[in-house]
Amino acid sequence: MRRTVRLRLALLYSGLFLVAGALLVALIYVLVEFSPFPGPPAAPAPPGGPVPSVRAPGPEQTDHLRRLLVNSLIALVVMAFAATLLGWHMAGRVLRPLGEMTATVRRITADRLDRRLAASGPDDELKELADTFDELLDRLEAAFTAQRRFVANASHELRTPLTLQRAMAEVALADPAADTESLRKVLERVLVAGRNQERLIEALLTLARSQQGLQHRQSFDLAEIAGQAIGHRDDQGPRVESVLRQAPGHGDRALVERLAGNLLDNALRHNVPGGWVRVETAVRYGRPTLRVSNSGPVIPADRLPVLLQPFQRLEAGRKAGGEGLGLGLSIVAAIVEAHRGTLEIRPLPAGGLDVSVTLDRPGA
Repeated sequence: MRRTVRLRLALLYSGLFLVAGALLVALIYVLVEFSPFPGPPAAPAPPGGPVPSVRAPGPEQTDHLRRLLVNSLIALVVMAFAATLLGWHMAGRVLRPLGEMTATVRRITADRLDRRLAASGPDDELKELADTFDELLDRLEAAFTAQRRFVANASHELRTPLTLQRAMAEVALADPAADTESLRKVLERVLVAGRNQERLIEALLTLARSQQGLQHRQSFDLAEIAGQAIGHRDDQGPRVESVLRQAPGHGDRALVERLAGNLLDNALRHNVPGGWVRVETAVRYGRPTLRVSNSGPVIPADRLPVLLQPFQRLEAGRKAGGEGLGLGLSIVAAIVEAHRGTLEIRPLPAGGLDVSVTLDRPGA
């Protein structure tokens, strides 16, 4: 027989009842046999007659005690059997919600994550378990949806330049009058498309790496990393102002360098002519902080979540062209999460963004 929870609970109930009943029978027997309470008073002796003597229990009293013990044991066995049946019934009623949860969970698959337990009844441990499982399903459904969207977008972004390169090569080969100069131009365009693919693949690898958590940890200074990112920028474009105070941190330095580079690149790329970029590092509440703000077009506050999604851009929802890959801020968000930090983005009234990244405390 399968040792189910219901069976174990029923046996536990009956076992506890049997032990308690045996102790009760033994206590009653001892109390009757060696009662500490006085018996009924003896009849007074007649005048001048002999004093009554106390006699030990006779055979009749011993027989009564034996019959009391046997009857009590028989009653205990009957009640133990009844307790087992009642325990089986009550355990079934208590565990019935678990059976319904199990049946619902078995119907949940990767393609049907919209099902929920939605347990009703009293606010007890079982309902708390069902609510917790529903919250887990919410997170799983969101993760699966984001993964499917990401895979579809990544496939499109990789397929488009491959199709373009193939079309350019076929057109060049099909032209019998193609000379060296025209073929060279085609090859240069193919190289440009290849470099864009390399950037996209590198960004995808960085995003996947940051989502897997930290593999390597070392000490770093956010001020030094931000200064290096500023030093690598092109002199042309918006002016960059910096206030770099020491901000020691601990984590994956390569990922943090990518974080700072993405924030600065995003601020420079999405700007306006004659605009500005401000980079600040400091320690706030014991945690290293990097803040990048820039001028730019006015961004509605309700559109900010779009910027954190892979392959999403503010202008047209999905990335449709241009130099950007649509992965900058999504990579930043993943790196911040891997470092157990916080990411705050707010639009500036005059246009542009104010992005603040706070990483975990050093040594935490």
